[in-house]
Amino acid sequence: MTQTQPLTTSARNKQLMQAAFAELAKGNTAAMRELYADDVRCTLTGTTRWSKTYVGKKALRDELFGPLFALFADTYTATAQRILAEDDLVVVECRGRVTTKTGKPYHNIYCIVYRLTDGKIKELTEYCDTALIEAVL
Repeated sequence: MTQTQPLTTSARNKQLMQAAFAELAKGNTAAMRELYADDVRCTLTGTTRWSKTYVGKKALRDELFGPLFALFADTYTATAQRILAEDDLVVVECRGRVTTKTGKPYHNIYCIVYRLTDGKIKELTEYCDTALIEAVL
């Protein structure tokens, strides 16, 4: 009889992100929201009006996701193209899709570096097409 080895931190974190992105691909943001630690640090790179570091779940909700999602006419989806994990880091290449209330398509490509601790996202840094953000959002 073969004994199952416990999952490594990398494998466990990768599974968490795979599950969250499987839900995001369907437009369900709840699974990802549940992964954020209360004191999460989210950095959006670039020089757009959205570019800065948001600290805490409340800041993410009130300063980023609330105003951002208010611009969308339909359900935002994000589909992972590739997920790589090493130790406490998970890197996700993904594609987001939504139409804004002004009728413009917002289809961005992201590379997001997550750092997880005890099954929660503690930090993330998002890289994307900031010119698209300026043009559409």
